[in-house]
Parts: sequence; C-alpha cells; structure tokens
Amino acid sequence: MVDPQDSPVEGRDPPFSFKQAIAQMVQQSGSDLLLKVGRPPTIRVNGDLASLAMAAVRPEELKALAEQIMTPRQIREFSEHKEADFAIGVPGVGRFRTNIYQQRGTLAFAFRAIPYEVKAIHELNLPEVLETIALKPRGLVLVTGVTGSGKSTALAAMINHLNRHKRVNVITIEDPIEFLHRDQMSNISQREVGSDTLSFDAALRHVLRQDPDVILLGEIRDIETLDTALKAADTGHLVFSTLHTTDASQTVNRVLSFYPPHQHQEIRMLLSTALTAIISLRLVPRADGKGRVPAAEVLINTAAVAESLRDINKALSIPDLITDGTIPYRMQSFDQSLMQWYNDEVIAYESAMFYSTNPSEFALRASGVHSASSAEAALGITGGQRGSDPNR
Repeated sequence: MVDPQDSPVEGRDPPFSFKQAIAQMVQQSGSDLLLKVGRPPTIRVNGDLASLAMAAVRPEELKALAEQIMTPRQIREFSEHKEADFAIGVPGVGRFRTNIYQQRGTLAFAFRAIPYEVKAIHELNLPEVLETIALKPRGLVLVTGVTGSGKSTALAAMINHLNRHKRVNVITIEDPIEFLHRDQMSNISQREVGSDTLSFDAALRHVLRQDPDVILLGEIRDIETLDTALKAADTGHLVFSTLHTTDASQTVNRVLSFYPPHQHQEIRMLLSTALTAIISLRLVPRADGKGRVPAAEVLINTAAVAESLRDINKALSIPDLITDGTIPYRMQSFDQSLMQWYNDEVIAYESAMFYSTNPSEFALRASGVHSASSAEAALGITGGQRGSDPNR
C-alpha cells in the first residue's frame, strides 16, 4: 500500500498519480492507458504507443490503485479469475472501460477512454447507410472488427440514431456498460453484468420477457448468446451485437463455426432470414496525422445474399454480392471505402494498401487515380459513401 503521506525526496521518484496519467492520456487524445510494473504509464494515440514522462510504476502503486477503483465484488472476481472487466468514472476527466489482469505475478491495467457524448453516425465518418440499418424493424445487425476498430462506438451511434427517431423499448446487456444513453424518443434500459444481472447467461434467459423491441448484446461470446441473438431476430426483434472478425466473409464462417457440421444447413437457413446487415470496420491513419478514419465494409441481406446463404452447395462469394449491391442497396467493400478516402486525399497510398483486402487490385485501380475516381462514381460511391436507397 502506498503511504498517503509519501512525498518526493532527493534521489527518489515521485509517487505514481493515476489521475495525472489518465488526464494526460485524455489531453493528448489517446484511446488507451496501459499500466504495468517496471515501466512508465503508456498511452495509445492514433494506434501508436508512447510512454508518458513519468517514473516507472511500482507494484505497491498498482495494488493501491486496484483497492481504490474496484468494488469488493470486483476484487473477489479478480482473485478467482485473475482478471476482471468494469467501467469507472474519473471526476473532471472522463469515463473509462477498465481491464485488470495479472502478468509475472504483478498487476496490470488497460483503460479505454469512453466519450461522455455519443457521436452521430455522420460525425464518425461512417457510411450514411448505417442510419437506414439502425431503423430497420427487425433482424440481426453485426458490427465486426479487430479490438480497437471502433465497434462499440459505431454501435452506440446506431443506438443513438434509433433513440432520436423511433419510439421503441431497447434492452442492452453489456459487460461492462460503456456508453451511457439517455431516453429521447426510445425507452432504453442498460443492464451491466455483475451489478444489474448476475450473469450474461441469466440476462439472456430473461431478456425476451422484458418486452424489448430492440436488444443490444455487447458481444457474441458463445453459442448460447448466438442462439439468443438469431432466435430473437427471427421472431421480430432488432438485435445488435459484435464479433471479433475482420470482414463479412469471415463473420459468416465464424457464425457457422459455433455449430457442429450437421447443423450448418439449419443455421444457414436461419441466418438467411434473421440477418439484416454485417458492418466491418478498420481504422486507418489520416495522411495529416490528425487521427484516424473508418474504412467500412457493408453487407446487407438482400434476396440474392439470402439465397446464397441458404444454398449449402453454392460457393458464398460475398465480395461479388457486395459489388452487385453497391448501387441499389449502398453496400460497399473495404477497398471501395479506402479508394474513396484515398481519392479525397484523407489517407496516404501506403495506408490504403496496408488496409486493403486485395492490395494488388487496389494498386491497379489507384495507378490511374482519375479513372478510378470515375469508376467509383459510376458505382454510386461518393463522398461519405452516400447514395440513394430504394428501401429508405
């Protein structure tokens, strides 16, 4: 335990100040603060790590921090599982998703900044078609991407859009709650595992009895969660959730992988009727170094996509389905999204190539920028990936 009266003396580093470290992270527009014994606090800014100008953290300082920010229940959970997830608020600084874990017998922390204000879809530079998807009456909407790709932020923006435009009852099950939503047109009940419900499984068993029109599941972690999401979507609810997959093709394969092979035909049939859209995200550094922008792949479950999902003997070529649906349904591939950002001079060529799905094809199209831009316009991809939607 750190002595509260411990003060800097000659030849000794000053005691660690958590509030100072987290405030510096926010001031520098960082997304994460990492604390580990033996090195200075480290922040992530625009995807890159940088150490703060502070002394290396000592074991007793992290132990004291844990005792300050964790509840007795969270301390018990950590002692049993050696890791725990929760959210904290730091007065005057912000709100943070927190993970505590153990490494080499000592404590370590990862803090993720959560904005107090939920941004609109257009403010996040996400495709405008997400506004249409958020207002769908039913179906499963999956937002996917690697850790730190903006999945939770995009989901929050879609729930915010729904909240401002429809009178519906929204139930969320989160571990932990990240973004806080205030009722506008919708009635939103946010349930946090551990404080509002005993477990994720317990909340799932009862969610359909709570009269939801819309359900948000923080993450699909297992077959039970996926079963609930698919069945709720198939029975007339709008369900939002996330998966740690890189694109729409991998997402469909991941859904099938939860089930044994003899059930794949049944699940493909269910997915063909329950799925509404898959939105996959990658954050790409801006050319001017001022943050990152989202490259987004959008697959919408049209009649052609549903037919392809149902037919187990048919090769599921999602890139071709996205290309066919670009004009009428405002679908888009990662490479189309990247090409638009590149043509607008928002991202550099090297970044576009690094994040593209097919670098060789992207390079061919980018070799004639003006003709590539014209081709994009012919496909209906314009600034912000806008277009007309016959179903809107």
